Amino acid sequence: MCGINGIFHLHASRKIDEDLLTRMRDSLEHRGPDDKGIFINQNVGLGHRRLSILDISAAGHQPFLSEDGRYTLVFNGEIYNFKEFYPELNAEGFSIKTHSDTEVLLKLYQLHGLKMLHRLNGMFAFAIWDKVEKKLIVARDRMGVKPLYYAFHDHTFFFASEQKALFTAGVPLRLSESGMEEYVFNRFVAGEETLFQNISKVLPGHAMIIHQDGKVESQKWWELKREIQNHEKIKNPIEWFRETFDDSIRLRMVSDVPVGVLLSAGLDSSSVISSLSAQQYKGIQAFTIAFKEEEHNESHLAKKLAAQCNYGFNSLYLEDDDLFSKLQTATYFQDEPLMHLSEPHLLAVSQLAKSKVKVLLSGEGADELMGGYVRYKPLQFPSLLNVISMFGKNGLFATNPRFEKLLRYAQLKNRSDLVLFNGSNIFPGDIKNTFGIDNMPKNQYRHHIYEEAKSIYPNDLRRQALYFDQHTYLCSLLDRNDRSTMGASIECREPFLDQRLVAGLGSLSSNWLFTGKKGKYILKTAMQERLPQEILSFRKVGLSVPWGDYIIKSPAFKDEMESLQSSELFKIPYFEKIHIKELVTALQRGDSRMVPYIMPLLMMHIWLDNYVHKFDSTQKKSLSTV
Repeated sequence: MCGINGIFHLHASRKIDEDLLTRMRDSLEHRGPDDKGIFINQNVGLGHRRLSILDISAAGHQPFLSEDGRYTLVFNGEIYNFKEFYPELNAEGFSIKTHSDTEVLLKLYQLHGLKMLHRLNGMFAFAIWDKVEKKLIVARDRMGVKPLYYAFHDHTFFFASEQKALFTAGVPLRLSESGMEEYVFNRFVAGEETLFQNISKVLPGHAMIIHQDGKVESQKWWELKREIQNHEKIKNPIEWFRETFDDSIRLRMVSDVPVGVLLSAGLDSSSVISSLSAQQYKGIQAFTIAFKEEEHNESHLAKKLAAQCNYGFNSLYLEDDDLFSKLQTATYFQDEPLMHLSEPHLLAVSQLAKSKVKVLLSGEGADELMGGYVRYKPLQFPSLLNVISMFGKNGLFATNPRFEKLLRYAQLKNRSDLVLFNGSNIFPGDIKNTFGIDNMPKNQYRHHIYEEAKSIYPNDLRRQALYFDQHTYLCSLLDRNDRSTMGASIECREPFLDQRLVAGLGSLSSNWLFTGKKGKYILKTAMQERLPQEILSFRKVGLSVPWGDYIIKSPAFKDEMESLQSSELFKIPYFEKIHIKELVTALQRGDSRMVPYIMPLLMMHIWLDNYVHKFDSTQKKSLSTV
């Protein structure tokens, strides 16, 4: 796990500024405090910060050069099955000189080019410079576990693991209007675009080739739709799932440093730790966040499960000034306004884990693969939403937050909108009425994924929503996990996102996912002999945080709420119609319905105050003119 960056001047005569390349690299120091390196070849420069996980010796130093000097690689991530390629590489005349997956990755590219990507089981983002053909190749893993951002600026291609490195290189920090629209309507920007003008993401399962003459080729090397449609029929789904999941865990235990588990005591992370126990892994440490509020707390179950597995247990509370401080820090690591609102907690628990482990396993991805969110339930009988919307007109259930949200959701009339806004907290009608904003985002990428989902599951809105979330919402969760853990110099691995599980689950009938009250039927059934009943039947909490109480009761947040009401944010034309004082006053008077409206505005306000000025003191002012 590392941080990578690079500069490729498209004018061949232009030389790399070593100081600039180094400053880019070192803005990512938190991603790799163990080692650092740069490579410069006239108009190309590559940088690397290393977090040593496999072959922690100096042999794993990057940038990594091929023996013939033609190729140079910078790599972030892990190839879990790298040792499987040793016999093939040896037979082809390659001698393996390290114990790292980095060397295997480069030698596979030398042998097969990008065709080797299909054979990798791992999470990765990498760049390879080909000195002979004068081209730069960048690629990203199937599900987008590892980030990779890029920008074309001043006749130069810049790339990095995080946007802050691009800003450090001089790429202007400018908000994108379409990005702001998606942030307000959908909570995050999906697809290749970002919140910023002229900064893009390499899409999951994609590779790009940038040639010296400026020509750019894009390749989609992995497509989930095709994998699902071509998947062989699974004869015994429970047995298949358990065996594949255990093997995924086994692969993700490949490490030369200690490994722990992010344990919430929910079904997903509990399944991870129970698989470790069933496979007789020893010395595992579990880490969790505890809450004093009973309805948000699962730590007692996590502690009990860890004890049953004879594993270590570590927990912490995060409240008041400590929570506010971690939120500010998490904002810097995230590069964008926080949207999941659990980022400070994940950062804090990762910092707790750092003293004992260097790798954490997470249960991320299970909800999006197997239907674990309650928000999928209304999609089973969409016609009933028309009936529910009538209750909204009569004011029924308006004081119950969950029903109140469902009533607002029921106002959506198009089936496409039911999927596109299923993961939102506020909906287009709410935004128009409360924010005075009615210019909907174009959402071209989201519409494209929705059409793909319809073609696979033409009559099943719930399956469409799952496929849609796997390409959108899950990507934002993975960004959150990556930034929060790497902010503490910790590697995070997601066993549920093994490509065999992702494609196989997508090929199963909906009964294997949605049977029962809580979804994830196949997971629950596969794990029922391993997990205690109190975890199998416990209500879903996840990492939910009582923000409504925090922002009006905690002194640090109360001060920030006052600051919000005079924020520079509302000088930006897009937000100028929002009457923020009215929203805050309503919340202070006890109207909890204001929380989903206020939180994204508060997070963007904190981001403006704590992030933008770090790169250019003039940019905060310039954002107001966007």
